Amino acid sequence: MGNELPLRESTEIQGDILAGFKKDHVRLLLLRFGDRRRARAWLGRLRHRIATTADVAAFNSAFSRARRTAEGADPVDAAAVWRGVSFTYPGLAELIGGAPLTDVPAGSTQEALAQGSARRKDLLGDTGESDPAHWLFGAGHQEPVHAVLTIAADRPADLRGAVEEERAECERHRVFLVFEQRGATLPGHRRGQEHFGFRDGVSQPGVRGFDPPDPVDPVHVKGKPGTRLIAAGEFVIGHEPDHRVVTWLPGWMRDGSFQVVRRLAQDVPGWWAQAEEHVRELREAGLVPPHATGPWYAARLMGRWPSGTPLAHSPDRDVPLPPCAEVSNDVTFADDLDGRLTPLFSHLRKTNPRDGLKATEDDEAALAQEGILDGRRVLRRGIPFGPPYDPAAVDTARGLLFISYQSDLIAQFEFIQRTWVEAGDFPERTSPVGRDPVIGGAGSASFPAGESDFHQVEFKKFVRTEGSLYTFVPSLSALKWLSQGVIPVGGGPLEDQVFSAPLTLRRGEVISSGKARLRFQESGDLTVHDEHESERWRSGTDSGAVLAQLRPSGELAVLSAEGEPLWATPTAGHPGATLVARTTGDVEIRSAEGELLWHTDTAH
Repeated sequence: MGNELPLRESTEIQGDILAGFKKDHVRLLLLRFGDRRRARAWLGRLRHRIATTADVAAFNSAFSRARRTAEGADPVDAAAVWRGVSFTYPGLAELIGGAPLTDVPAGSTQEALAQGSARRKDLLGDTGESDPAHWLFGAGHQEPVHAVLTIAADRPADLRGAVEEERAECERHRVFLVFEQRGATLPGHRRGQEHFGFRDGVSQPGVRGFDPPDPVDPVHVKGKPGTRLIAAGEFVIGHEPDHRVVTWLPGWMRDGSFQVVRRLAQDVPGWWAQAEEHVRELREAGLVPPHATGPWYAARLMGRWPSGTPLAHSPDRDVPLPPCAEVSNDVTFADDLDGRLTPLFSHLRKTNPRDGLKATEDDEAALAQEGILDGRRVLRRGIPFGPPYDPAAVDTARGLLFISYQSDLIAQFEFIQRTWVEAGDFPERTSPVGRDPVIGGAGSASFPAGESDFHQVEFKKFVRTEGSLYTFVPSLSALKWLSQGVIPVGGGPLEDQVFSAPLTLRRGEVISSGKARLRFQESGDLTVHDEHESERWRSGTDSGAVLAQLRPSGELAVLSAEGEPLWATPTAGHPGATLVARTTGDVEIRSAEGELLWHTDTAH
């Protein structure tokens, strides 16, 4: 298995990224460095306690085998404590002694990391009660967070011991605690659920090179029908992504990942009261069956029943599963493209459209998952915080600690949040679909009523952001280099960026060599900007353009939605030609033999 699944044996990639800590008890220590020398010494000691993918994958496999043998019960003699660490952009700057990255193009994941999520609040829907002004951590007016230390354990006592050890280490090295976030799986029959009462973490992607492929259906994980295998480069830097332009990052970032940490407060009674109110109104109007209840309606907002059973599998009632059975992820929307059964606004479809996404009503078929949708997936490692809701008890804070890993903050997490979750017009329909009614903002949505009609319902917002961070999770080698202070300011020398056909640039994407930033603009123009973001060249195309493409025939073209070239370089007839963004500032097309065929003449 080792040669077939090399990532399972990685001692470089931190353990929570691909394998997942999967512990019942979690503590996040949000830390600030007081002194660079001591912070490096702290990291030099901590790095030996950081869990690797090999550590965690081996334990998880053994734990799962024991649990199956015990018919769903946790094995009493299997327990571990895992640690992971990540750093914000200011935290990396503190350890390195200057800017972590020389090249930070506008619209890039580098820029998102450098800015931090608080400065990107409008893109993420963090407004109103979710505005950073109300956050508990991560906002500009608060103490800066330099590092996030994650500690996860099977047993509460083991977690307490590890937390005490890490606090003592921090105190010894003048590393200060800014905020402490607890997390734990809910007790009893609520285990595995989030606070609204629904099974969580079901629709995880598989990862090529880590999860075994099904021998009959190799695009899916063995033993997990419906779980697609995604290229490792979508989650781990330096590995091949899924049909997407690779963002150049310095070599020290290889085997790392970008992490999103969000504290999401949940108003449980408010959310369920809205569900009961809506379904009562819909019943009175004759728009839903007489047997429809609050849970029936809530399942349509989620896309699943509380047990995790997909609505597509059981439209009328929940089907609880045996203790040792896995929730089905084998969900298709191919026969429900208009969202009559599982609404287009449902959380399940908004965050992972699968095979059921017709971007517009006029599209003849759903978009392919490979090459278009697979590259938007993230790995989620969330866990609830706070006690379950009890109407007889004094109310307290509760919600979900959302954690995700991805290789591009903008193309993955932010795209899902901005373009899908918070977009009332995604997918595009005559009757506007509406935002995600679970984690999205307030607004109207189109609930399917009857055979072809839609009824407008008004959703309020019951999930509130209370803190958010963008961080980078370095490899084990990079942790050593950071602790030794040997990573150069800026991350190292810039390099020419060389691409072969076929290469596609979609709106907002950028290829950068530092002095040359080739960007396909939202306006439909292909441009070259310099390191100061001053425009130096433009294709002159307009909003009718949907993508730019280096074609196998050798030309760089800007294409319309119909695939017609609106502009192209005069380099057709040179198969094997490459597109080169030079550190001189020029963008060139060179033949397979290296001959210069065309350039933007933007060297400076």
